Amino acid sequence: MHVIAAVAGLLLIASILWDTFETVLLPRRVPTRQLPSRIVLGGLWRIWSALGRSTRRPPAREGLLAIYPVLALLTLLAVWAGCLILGFALLHLAAGLSMAGPAATPSFVDALYFSGSTFFTLGLGDVHPVSNVARVLTVVEAGTGFGFLAIVIAYLPVLYQSFARREVRVTMLDQWAGSPPSAAVVLRRAFEEGDPEVVQAVLREWEVIASEILESHISYPMLAFFRSHHDNQSWLASLTAVLDTCCLLIAGVPGIKRFQARLTFAIARHAVVDLSQTFHLHPRAADDSRLSAQTLTELRAWLHRAGVEFAEGPETELKLAELRALYEPYVLALSELLLMPLPGWLPPERLRFNWETTTWAKTVRDDAH
Repeated sequence: MHVIAAVAGLLLIASILWDTFETVLLPRRVPTRQLPSRIVLGGLWRIWSALGRSTRRPPAREGLLAIYPVLALLTLLAVWAGCLILGFALLHLAAGLSMAGPAATPSFVDALYFSGSTFFTLGLGDVHPVSNVARVLTVVEAGTGFGFLAIVIAYLPVLYQSFARREVRVTMLDQWAGSPPSAAVVLRRAFEEGDPEVVQAVLREWEVIASEILESHISYPMLAFFRSHHDNQSWLASLTAVLDTCCLLIAGVPGIKRFQARLTFAIARHAVVDLSQTFHLHPRAADDSRLSAQTLTELRAWLHRAGVEFAEGPETELKLAELRALYEPYVLALSELLLMPLPGWLPPERLRFNWETTTWAKTVRDDAH
């Protein structure tokens, strides 16, 4: 019985410590599926996403889904701490419950209590070890608990700083792409002042942003589940709109150099592919759900009215289809997992920007539009 308890305790402690090490300290391209964190977070997301799908109103759904990352982090930390406490309690059980306290004969409940107070370095002293093995276990657990709390304290600020930095960039895209963002609005903005090359600065900036999203979201996959502050925005929608814009520029928009569009397209596509692999997602089959032949015709007409000419002909359509096939299957898979709607190529009929809306008046328009 003692051997079984010792083996179970050691395996539990080792698995939790490795899980903590890999999740917090060891960025990996594709995390292991079987780690406790993947099991806990995956199971919790299946429950929470089912609740989200059953919520009809988008604001209410986004509000509900926004709770998940915080709830998941608290649940994960509680599971980690609880498993470590249980693991050390099993080791104390294997050591023969060599401890003294109020009870004449210590029980496993006393071992759990003593393990918990030691792990959180409370030092209450009402239960204390009496053998050398129990003393060693106590010192090791106290050190483990101190290190665990230090890692958690360091982990949360890094996570929220990465989230805040990402959301600043997503919010800044609103003035260029609308809410929700769309490639057509970006191109219209580029041609408004008669100098379409101004879009190069936006694409250059999003080349950096896409690389930051790639690095941070692979290191900390939980970031992908954090929702934006506005219901009609998300990091996935923004990245998709940028990919759509690059796709149109590369396929055939005269008057704008394509080099920066190719660079931004490459790193943004790299980000969505690697993130799909991080979540073990299979790319969706390529289809025309986002850009049908009719939508493409409407897109050309909309761009023409906005002063943007988009090339016509089979070569342009073939190039456009080839580029879309490189990223749309992955953004569709991510959208389905994260419950983040993808933007259209065209803006909604009643285009709005988030800076135009207030609590007191639905829409505010001025010359800045």
